[in-house]
Amino acid sequence: MTLTKDQIREALRAVMHPSGEDIVERGCVMNIAVCDEHASVRVCMTQGDPGAPQPAREQLAKVGAVIDSCVRAAAKEQGIEDLGLIVDFVDHQGEVVMKLKGDAKTGGAGASKREGQQTPQNKDATGVPGVRHIIAVGAGKGGVGKSTVAVNLAVGLAKKGHAVGLLDGDIYGPSLPTMMGLQSHDQVVIEGALQPFFVHGVKCITMGKLVDTDKPLIWRGPMAHGAFNQLIERTQWGELDYLIIDLPPGTGDVPLTLAQSVQLAGAVVVCTPQKVAQDDAVRASGMFESLGVEVLGVVENMSFFIGDDGKEYDIFGRGGAQTMAQRLGHPFLGAVPINMALRQNSDSGDPSANFEPERAGGDALPRALRGMVDQFEAQVTLSQMSRGSGKPTLSIS
Repeated sequence: MTLTKDQIREALRAVMHPSGEDIVERGCVMNIAVCDEHASVRVCMTQGDPGAPQPAREQLAKVGAVIDSCVRAAAKEQGIEDLGLIVDFVDHQGEVVMKLKGDAKTGGAGASKREGQQTPQNKDATGVPGVRHIIAVGAGKGGVGKSTVAVNLAVGLAKKGHAVGLLDGDIYGPSLPTMMGLQSHDQVVIEGALQPFFVHGVKCITMGKLVDTDKPLIWRGPMAHGAFNQLIERTQWGELDYLIIDLPPGTGDVPLTLAQSVQLAGAVVVCTPQKVAQDDAVRASGMFESLGVEVLGVVENMSFFIGDDGKEYDIFGRGGAQTMAQRLGHPFLGAVPINMALRQNSDSGDPSANFEPERAGGDALPRALRGMVDQFEAQVTLSQMSRGSGKPTLSIS
């Protein structure tokens, strides 16, 4: 048996608002999502009262516990004993003010680690001088297009006027020399500092330009740690709004080193639609959270294939990564299709072409990439505000 949205909504009628109405009748339930044995509920307790003060955290926690109890009871009626439940309390702007997560094994909903709080493991790490936001792009397995997403995210941010750096952290399989067109460039070192290449509006650095292209890197953990740290610390990045770090796949040494040595603003998880990729992406997400790194969102790469005739083919089953993101309570940053132009532009080192319809095989790819960049920016802003680090800005045009 399965749990439905309507069953959850009916269960929530037992949760009372201070006004005396139930939260469903009051209009406080903004969204309900269900996938297998996982559910999420989004609630605005001040819905209908724009001037009302936000309830204290203790009050929200009590309401959350009642929601958890009611929804879990409805799940048990459907034979679901270990329901994974996420309760988001939001304000009128849709910003999360409190997140509760739990399952039957842990005794119900409790305060989530993704509530803008970092564990000491990453909070105590140092930043990079002059860099505002350091973002990791990771995946649970290889071959899902993590580097493609990292490159196009960096180029897309640069096209919006941001100062962007891109670090190829995939020590063993660097992709930037090909994808950013660095074959004819030579690495320059001035007074011991690596000078990043400036291509497509992005400053980038890669181990692929520091070693022989044809020789494999047969390094143990400590050597990889040292190489990775040197790429970050010895590069003269200058002032950057974003430093995007393309991680190697999996949950091994380099991601651990990154979280321990650099203070990250968040991580983006890349996944293709099929189930086998989702399983590994869930592990990658869990790794970031256990390291105290907020997952800013999930990107579904190779969501569908666009043929030369313009027809779309769901080769891997479109929507799988979006469902996974919803189940984990992570924002969904967008679905990126694949077509012949994307492959050609990546192999020729011209990612800027992916944002131009006439060179990207139509408007579908540029539109998807722009949407991904916009969603990413929004999540970074929300994360800043939840940590109390958001600052007002004035734009004059």
